[in-house]
Amino acid sequence: MSIAVLIGVHDGLVLASDSASTVLATTQPGTVFAAHVYDNANKIFNLIKGQPLGCITFGSGSIGKASIGTLIKDFRKELSEKKVEKNKYKFNVRGYRVEEVVRLLAAFLNDECKKSPPAERVNINTGFLIGGYSGEGSLGESWALHINQGVAGVPLKLREPDQPGVCWGGQGEAIQRIALGYSLEIFEILARVMQPPQTAEQVQQGLQAVLNAHLQVPLVSAPMPIQDAIDLGRFLVHSAIMFSHFRPGAPIVGGPIEIAAITKHEGFKWISRKHYYDQSLNREPIHVATDD
Repeated sequence: MSIAVLIGVHDGLVLASDSASTVLATTQPGTVFAAHVYDNANKIFNLIKGQPLGCITFGSGSIGKASIGTLIKDFRKELSEKKVEKNKYKFNVRGYRVEEVVRLLAAFLNDECKKSPPAERVNINTGFLIGGYSGEGSLGESWALHINQGVAGVPLKLREPDQPGVCWGGQGEAIQRIALGYSLEIFEILARVMQPPQTAEQVQQGLQAVLNAHLQVPLVSAPMPIQDAIDLGRFLVHSAIMFSHFRPGAPIVGGPIEIAAITKHEGFKWISRKHYYDQSLNREPIHVATDD
């Protein structure tokens, strides 16, 4: 399990995540539980080396035998091929659009999912928040991609580039309460007591807009400096981690917080990042400049 946060302001984009990876197991009666929680998963990636484009993953940590991290790096290697004629997707790193990259990512992941047996494919449920700049675009774009039961959906544009905002995926209960002022469980509770009886979906359709209008906290504004957006991303992920830590059950959100910022001129920059090796012992250019 995990938490992924994507913040967009006019200065740029911020990607923040935790590092927890949960291994689920099933008891004999069929109850699913968290058998292990590891705290060192990599979830943020620069989708094209040297380009202002990145993504965060949440949900299933692998497709078949390959981790999402390894697959994203395979995809990145394909897109980074300098000679277009050798590139499987005939992708030109110059003048690309973010939507084009998200659609290529969906096609790549669909192909990977098809390699798994049908019985395993239905358990592949993962999501991606993608942020970056299209060609000469002056403002960052925010997109989402979801894989449900081994099938990648249509890329979703989260908001217009000139609209600031915060988006999240994964275990977002704490952020939901902080940013919107209520838990999504409220609709199920209200459905039980309303007369005449309604479904939770009906209650949500009728009340969500009203609740958002009166309870939502505008955490970001268009002129917010990128450093403040970074601080907000760290706060939201930390809040989700502590909420998971203190609530009953396994702490399925946790580990080091990783953050990256993307701006038009500085590109993709790491703000907080963990390494599985000591950087002082790995000074070769491949480790210092290009390892991810």
